[in-house]
Parts: sequence; C-alpha cells; structure tokens
Amino acid sequence: MARPNSRATLIEYCLRNLGDPVIEINVDPDQLEDRVDEALQHWQEYHDDATIRGYLKHQITAQDIANEYITIPSDILYLSHLFPIKGGSITKDFFDIKYQLHLNDIANLQTYMGDLAYYEQMQQYLSLIDMQLNGTPQVEFSRKQNRLYIFGDFVDNDLEEGDYVIAEVYRIINPDTHTSVYNDKWLKEYTTALIKRQWGANLIKFEGMQLPGGVTLNGRQLFEDAMQEIERLRDEIRLNGEMPINFFVG
Repeated sequence: MARPNSRATLIEYCLRNLGDPVIEINVDPDQLEDRVDEALQHWQEYHDDATIRGYLKHQITAQDIANEYITIPSDILYLSHLFPIKGGSITKDFFDIKYQLHLNDIANLQTYMGDLAYYEQMQQYLSLIDMQLNGTPQVEFSRKQNRLYIFGDFVDNDLEEGDYVIAEVYRIINPDTHTSVYNDKWLKEYTTALIKRQWGANLIKFEGMQLPGGVTLNGRQLFEDAMQEIERLRDEIRLNGEMPINFFVG
C-alpha cells in the first residue's frame, strides 16, 4: 500500500523500500514491531504534529487529597498551564473587593460615567491584586509517574474534595484512531532507517561469511549507512518539527 494506514502496512511499506520481496530482509517480525514502536516514540516526543492541545478537567477526590497529587492519563505528554484553582472575576461575597468594584463598574457603565477603557483598566488592576496576593498555582508534572503535584494547596486545605482542577495539556494523537499518522513522510523514512539498521546489525554477526556463488555479506556497510540516515532524520525533526525550546512546562 502506497499510503500506510496501520502498523502492518507501515512495516510492509518499509520492507518494500528496502528491497523486499526482491531481496530477503533478515529482520525478525518482533524486531520489526520494536522498530515501529521506537519510531513512533521519537515522533511523538519531538514532532508538533504528534500532539494536540486540549483541556483536562479533574474533580478532586478524597484519594487525591490523601496522595497529595492528581493522577494524569498516560496519553498526556505535556502540561503547559494550570488555571487558577479558586476565585474568579465575580464572587457572591458582598464584602469581597471584586464584588464591590464590579458593582461600581456596572453602575458607571449604565450611567455613561465610565466606558470600556475604564473597565479594562479595572480588570487589569484586579488581576494585579490577585497576582500579588494569591499568585499562581505552583505545580510539577511528572510524566513517568503520570502525576500532577500542586504544591501547598493540598497541605493548606486550599483544595477540597469536589473542587475542579482545569489544566491546558497536550495529548498524544493515537495512531490507531487517527491512522493518517502512519503515512507521515518523516515517520516512514525514519522507520525504514531503523529497520535498515536492525538488518545491518543482524548481518554483522555473519561478517566475512561467504555464500554460494562467492557473495559476501556486508552488514557493517548497511549498519553505517542506516546510522547516517537516522542522524540526518533526527536533525531534521529537531529543526523543522519540534516546538520552540521551553514551550512546555512539566
């Protein structure tokens, strides 16, 4: 298939690219699967096409409070922003400063004493007060543990059971659901190079062995050629496909 849409068709495409069935590719099926996994992992780590921005909503449970962390789904690759946990632009507390200022803003707008410019300035002023007094949540996202740590809020009981936490996250695109992933140009070339390297590594063990007809196996040349292709493709994805440095936190 010229346009791979599954793991199997991607492997078939790569093998044909290396000469199959004209040439026998000496790579075990399990090794082929491993190389596809390796290629997908590298693509997901570095290519911006491999992730999609979304929002994760989580309701705090008693177990979260006891653990002092939140368990995050394994398909979350990065966590870029955690929205303020408490508070908002309008509150029901009559004695709250934001409530009083909003009352004045609305009254001024209705009587034409104020305008939108004044309202925007007041919103910025309230944001400055909130930043100085409350700050932003200090968090740490551990990908290998699938945990989100929110420092201070659990210990100080700022987070209670039933509260909601909303975070901006980047999820890995599932290639089995969105099969066009397997037709990505870089992924096809990189998977082919990895299989070629595996083929060369297998043949190196028989280096110098002469086959009938005087043919000599040269696995080392295959291996070295594949390594050059792999390095070129890794540089290409870092230069053309990777997000800017420090784009994500966590």
